[in-house]
Amino acid sequence: MSDEEKITIIEGPPPTFELVGEPWLMGLTESPYPSRIAMCRVRTSNGPALVERCYRAWQNLQSISLEYRDQDGMTEEAPIEAVRWVELPEGDTLLLWVRLDEDEFEIEIDIDIDGFDDDYLDDLDIDSDDFDMIG
Repeated sequence: MSDEEKITIIEGPPPTFELVGEPWLMGLTESPYPSRIAMCRVRTSNGPALVERCYRAWQNLQSISLEYRDQDGMTEEAPIEAVRWVELPEGDTLLLWVRLDEDEFEIEIDIDIDGFDDDYLDDLDIDSDDFDMIG
């Protein structure tokens, strides 16, 4: 086994990382560098073998990373902290929990405003005197 094992995404779009705050992950984020744990889903044809590679690396006190291309086509790596393989109707999927440095991710907020009611704010009955004005 090499010094640094990798699971490489060969084709497809860059993975989508979802920041997670589950209590069991708190111990994984202990580090001298600010980082967060994020989960991504990766379709695979050999999920059990990839999980076994992760377990073997960790058992030998080695790290294993996810290698992928970002939106700009640059090769990136993220250390894998936990892994799980699941069978879904769409195909076998790896759930990977990876460590991302805080400067490596951006937060995207998706708000559906199609059903937004313009009268909603009026219904709240908020008076402008309720707010402190700075100026």
